[in-house]
Amino acid sequence: MSKGRVCLAYSGGLDTSTILKYLINDGYTVVCMLGNVGQEEDWAEVERKALALGAEKMVIVDLQKEFIEQVVFRAIQCNAIYEDRYLLGTSLARPVIARAQVRVAQENNCDILSHGCTGKGNDQVRFELAWKALAPSVKIFAPWRDPDFIAKFQGRNDLLAYAKENNIPVSSTPKAPWSMDENVVHCSYEAGILEDPDHTPPDELWKMTISPMQAPDKPYHFTIDFEKGIPVKVTTEDKKEVTEAVELFKLLNKIGHDNGVGRIDIVENRFTNLKSRGCYDTPGLTIARLAHLDLEGLVMDARVRELRDQFVTTSWSRQLYNGMYFSPEREFIENSILHSQEVVNGKVRMMAYKGNVYVIGRSSETSNLYSEDDASMDSLDTFTPQDSTGFININAMRLKKYGEARIAQGKPLTES
Repeated sequence: MSKGRVCLAYSGGLDTSTILKYLINDGYTVVCMLGNVGQEEDWAEVERKALALGAEKMVIVDLQKEFIEQVVFRAIQCNAIYEDRYLLGTSLARPVIARAQVRVAQENNCDILSHGCTGKGNDQVRFELAWKALAPSVKIFAPWRDPDFIAKFQGRNDLLAYAKENNIPVSSTPKAPWSMDENVVHCSYEAGILEDPDHTPPDELWKMTISPMQAPDKPYHFTIDFEKGIPVKVTTEDKKEVTEAVELFKLLNKIGHDNGVGRIDIVENRFTNLKSRGCYDTPGLTIARLAHLDLEGLVMDARVRELRDQFVTTSWSRQLYNGMYFSPEREFIENSILHSQEVVNGKVRMMAYKGNVYVIGRSSETSNLYSEDDASMDSLDTFTPQDSTGFININAMRLKKYGEARIAQGKPLTES
């Protein structure tokens, strides 16, 4: 009799294949689930492997559209970024995958959810916090925190030995000396040789962008149209025009790839309070975020933007990074995002060149905040310069008092 029914997040790699066989050998029935958020995989081969190892079923769910429209576009709308560098590529995908896994578990009467995340990383937190909100009564098996499992598997050599004993197919291709996680937004690389933060990542590491040094010597021009802060059309100099969400994002990825845009190499602070070095390839989102930021400068009220930047962008980014997507605070913040983006409509003309992307023009037919007449140095019709005298005097009142006080203290501001 089965000990229980497990829904396992299964990638087909050594770790999750070992976990699958371990659970089956320990008396569990396993339904495997894989959420396709844009990885380049042979899905038929993944399914064959899972079933050959004894899985009752392999469920592969295409989540790319859901991922882009519900999460990635929201990240663009709020200019999401973590520690001023990381565009959250892995973090953004986890809630969508976790939600799909719960659906698969419920449809297949599974009472246990499982994953192959390391016990030191953020992803274990992201998956499990999501599951506890989505299916509060479900049990969770985290192998890399389970005493019996980690006593048996100390490292890769133990996994390989178990694979040999249990006829688990292992790729004959030598394992890259780093780990990699890929989705339609980005590819991340960490661990292995990258654990030395001073080790230069080799050229062959990067998958989603070519080297900026190898990029064409000619700039590439394109335009992104936005409606309510969401990119709705990309038009390129070679007459490509794309409006469907997933294809639009993939086109931005290609532009970024071909021009070496979107590489970063950072040390970040994980939610688990460990510092971690990561290399990230994020071409399309790097482009879309810059375009969105620029358009907001044209059409968004200054004080609304200030408040959004101070509270919404930082909070939403941290919530996604820390696995708090299915939380009341994220829902609260998201309403503010949507409201702030009502006016963010327009076009941004861009140019990609040698690892960088530049804004070369922007326009909006729906906003009146920018006025050439108001801003022009050649026109006084809509602005009276003399009004600035009173404006300056009022703002200077407290500064004059501050300067007088410093002089009285013998510490004038003229002294450094």
